Amino acid sequence: MLKSLLFIITFISVYNSTSQEITGQWNGVLKIQGMQLRLVFNISKTATGYTSTMDSPDQGAKDIPTSSTSFENNLLNIKIEKAKIEYVGTLGKDNIIVGNFSQAGQTFSMDLSHDKIELVEALRPQNPIEPYPYYSEDVTFKNKKAGVTLSGTLTLPKKEGVYPVVILISGSGPQNRDEELMGHKPFLVLSDYLTRNGIGVLRYDDRGTASSTGDFKTATTQDFATDVQAAIAFLMTKKGVNKKKIGLAGHSEGGIIAPIVAAKSKNVAFIVLLAGTGIPGDELLLLQQELIGRASGESEENLILGKKENTELFEIIKKSTDLDQIKKDLSVHMLASLKENPDSGKPEGVSDEEYVKYTVEQIATPWMVYFIKYNPAIVLGKVKCPVLAINGSKDLQVPAKENLTAIQTALAKGGNQKVTIKELDKLNHLFQECETGSPSEYSEIEQTISPAALELMLNWINEQVK
Repeated sequence: MLKSLLFIITFISVYNSTSQEITGQWNGVLKIQGMQLRLVFNISKTATGYTSTMDSPDQGAKDIPTSSTSFENNLLNIKIEKAKIEYVGTLGKDNIIVGNFSQAGQTFSMDLSHDKIELVEALRPQNPIEPYPYYSEDVTFKNKKAGVTLSGTLTLPKKEGVYPVVILISGSGPQNRDEELMGHKPFLVLSDYLTRNGIGVLRYDDRGTASSTGDFKTATTQDFATDVQAAIAFLMTKKGVNKKKIGLAGHSEGGIIAPIVAAKSKNVAFIVLLAGTGIPGDELLLLQQELIGRASGESEENLILGKKENTELFEIIKKSTDLDQIKKDLSVHMLASLKENPDSGKPEGVSDEEYVKYTVEQIATPWMVYFIKYNPAIVLGKVKCPVLAINGSKDLQVPAKENLTAIQTALAKGGNQKVTIKELDKLNHLFQECETGSPSEYSEIEQTISPAALELMLNWINEQVK
């Protein structure tokens, strides 16, 4: 998914204390937009005061050094200057530190104790429970040109027999084979549903993610398309697969990738676009930022200013093909903009240079530059196989009206008449039944995928594989 849900959890610091003894291991949980991140702070006494390190078990990080650690009058203060992080908490008589964690201008409450903390498992009633009533096999296949080995799971209704198979293509950001996010496993649920109903599924970890090799950070949408081509080549050699009934189902960015592959491959029988995009990347990001910002309570004045600034940044990116030059041009523009508008929302305590460097590094990546410049309508016009494009009416990341209309127009322009377009009422970007569509709701909703969306996909795919 366009995981332009851009909350960033990097190095986070917390620490604990007792009125008599603050040293030792202190545990806390940082909760951000429904996500839980366990933190462990190890505090030691020195000749002049205290020192500490931080562990983040859920991110596989240990012994992260802090810049300073102080404990006076039951008040604990820990800082990581480089990451602009600070934790301030008060130790109570119950031996619990009650405090706040701050990073880049945002503050979250977090308490610490000596007790080991277990994450509360979110209720996800649609997640299937083993043993499954179908054949499941862990597989690997190679993208030889990219030097990447992809690991995944192939499920078939039965071990014996020949079945149509759908390849699932994940959205933006590093995703495992279940497209796991916010406590949900959409691809596990979708795969289970289709396989129980007679359709095989291949899903795999993105390159450089989980059990797959490669470098995710340097890859673009086009690179991910070659991984899908490798998946098709693998299925063409696999027993139990109907070689004439291989389809693609892409979610969000996966809905961009599927047409790229289908336009080039005669081995793609059909494609399903799940919240796929139809408008250029820069236009999508501007619309997305506006809708999510409004849902989050941003003022209209800030929304207008943000759109103006982002439009200017995107125009700079679109004018150059050299990544280093793009970084230089963006830096010059942003520094000048900050001098003209010092109240631009830059976090307190962060210099202009630091803020610009951080922002440019986030924007000027190979993936983002490619995405901003990419117009999916061009490739959609070359797709000749049957297409199902569906979206939720409350999707704030890939708005339904604008994108479904653009997809339909592009396919029609290319002469493709085997097209089904459907907007599903009251569903968000993950195809959950929702209230507002805001990404902040994703983790709070127990449902992973609406039954209506699952049924629509299955019925349409069955029509294609008759």
